[in-house]
Amino acid sequence: MMRAFWLVLGCVMVALGVIGAFLPVMPTTIFLILAVACFSRSSPRLERWLLESPTYGPALRAWREQGAISRKGKCFACLGMALGYAVFWWGAHPSRWLAAGVGVFLAASAAYVVTRPDPRPLEEAGPPAP
Repeated sequence: MMRAFWLVLGCVMVALGVIGAFLPVMPTTIFLILAVACFSRSSPRLERWLLESPTYGPALRAWREQGAISRKGKCFACLGMALGYAVFWWGAHPSRWLAAGVGVFLAASAAYVVTRPDPRPLEEAGPPAP
């Protein structure tokens, strides 16, 4: 029963990741990272399929093995958060408190992304640094 739950959840995460590939304000990689985690509990074949993907496999493996995000990925993530905040500000006309709360959350998220290490080449890869 739990294996089916993880399989369905993994498929939902892949679907959200595919949607995110076409919508500029919705992330892709985080949903695929979650899908890999779900598939690791339910379907080794689907887990391997994602990890060996020519497009997303390197980023997924870098995250899994090193907790690393590429510089390009960091730039796109931060730009996406900034664009998302601008759309939120322009479209929702939030109160000052809500705007500040969302801004603080996005700034903290961006800080987390930026402080992740850059991926090391596979031959140098070892356990992630503390």
